[in-house]
Amino acid sequence: MNRIIFHIDVNSAFLSWEAVERLKNGESTDLRKIPSAIGGDPQKRHGIILAASTSAKKYGVKTGESLYHAFKKCPPLLIAKPNHKLYYEYSQAMIHFLTNYSPLLEVYSVDECFLDVTNTPGSNNPYALALEIKNAIYNKLGFTVNIGISDKKILAKMASDFEKPNKVHTLYTNEIKSKMWPLPIRNLFMVGKSTEDKLKRIGIYTIGDLANSNLLAVKNMLKKQGETIYRYSNGMDSSQVEPNNYEDIKGIGNSTTIAYDIDNKFEAYRILLSLTENVSMRLRIKKYKCRLICVEIKNSDFKKYTHQNKLLSQTDCTDTIYNIAKKLFDESWMGEPIRYLGIRLSDLTNDPMVQISMFDDTKEDKKNKLDHVLDGLKIHYGQDIITRASLLDYNK
Repeated sequence: MNRIIFHIDVNSAFLSWEAVERLKNGESTDLRKIPSAIGGDPQKRHGIILAASTSAKKYGVKTGESLYHAFKKCPPLLIAKPNHKLYYEYSQAMIHFLTNYSPLLEVYSVDECFLDVTNTPGSNNPYALALEIKNAIYNKLGFTVNIGISDKKILAKMASDFEKPNKVHTLYTNEIKSKMWPLPIRNLFMVGKSTEDKLKRIGIYTIGDLANSNLLAVKNMLKKQGETIYRYSNGMDSSQVEPNNYEDIKGIGNSTTIAYDIDNKFEAYRILLSLTENVSMRLRIKKYKCRLICVEIKNSDFKKYTHQNKLLSQTDCTDTIYNIAKKLFDESWMGEPIRYLGIRLSDLTNDPMVQISMFDDTKEDKKNKLDHVLDGLKIHYGQDIITRASLLDYNK
């Protein structure tokens, strides 16, 4: 029996969640209905755009560009600083709501997930079921989503990227030729700018061109990735929806897909620090310490590699974790453009008896106390109450 798989994707997630929270707190202006964006420091015009409203996009404001350039395009642009703790809470609220429909839910990112509804009541009419879920998310949680429907995960994800926002689209295997093949090759999952340029050099401009091309020629040029995208262009995907959750007790992770290519380690360090602060705080809130730190990198062609380090003694200290993450990054990064960074803490323990190494930093205890003070400030007054200077040092 064919599976029925939904891909749920929040529309302009950070901006939507920020707008909903502000409206709940009494503000009259809906950020989604004016030129607005999430990111950086609006006074200093430092930082980058993480999400933009539809009206801001009409000015040419793009995710990943600097606030400096965004203000040049759109002088009336209203900027809201990011609040990742808030966004995580909205993400979890959506995930918990969706499990009412099926336990087969796979979190793909903070604003995306797959849901296998094959055995869900109402699955005999998937489109109507998807409309019900989409509308229920809006009515209960206040934000809109796109839902892609298919019998394959890759096709469901492609379908959710069709016309936005607040839409439901289908892309079943028998619809590939009519709905997916005419699209530009850059629209295919895992095809970045570099890959697009290479494919165009051999005459591949649409997804259909790739699907009907010579596989050997594509593999010779793009190696394993070439075979992967060739399979995707033909809708070949046997992967199943694998239930997971951010709060898997075996480990706690945080990652981000970056809207632009990072080509220098100092910018990568800033992103790693932001990820580390988030994941370390979650570790302390749950009263765990970790013994294993792993850094994951994906380059602009989506080649993934990881590097990890087993610790002599467990820790929940942000500085300790960050310094190790930087070392792991330096040892593994091969200098190519980066599109994704992640950090995962595992081998967790809540044993209060911490093993002390004779080589431990003597300032660890002071740093740990400082971490807990900062956690308290952020919990009570918001994530932006205090920010490390290194996170403010974005170039225009």
